[in-house]
Amino acid sequence: MATDEVTLTDAGARRQQAIAELNAEDGPDWQKEFAPGTFGCHELLDRVGLIAGLVDEQILEHPACLQSEEWFQLAESAVAALNELSQQIGAAHLDQH
Repeated sequence: MATDEVTLTDAGARRQQAIAELNAEDGPDWQKEFAPGTFGCHELLDRVGLIAGLVDEQILEHPACLQSEEWFQLAESAVAALNELSQQIGAAHLDQH
């Protein structure tokens, strides 16, 4: 199994575990509070935007990060991934309004 596949498998297992814990704690109706179009989804969209901005301003532009091409590329990938996540959440969220 390739490294990317292991990572995806681990992420899938972690997601399923978190869902199982929410179901056990709050029952299956927790999903209604966080579906696209809800305040819970809006909250996630806000948090992703906040974190993307922080990574961009506080990490990507940090002098120590600028000195290492590898660190800079990783930080830039993190910002790009967070921006893509924001776009996808936003599209789903706005479709429900």
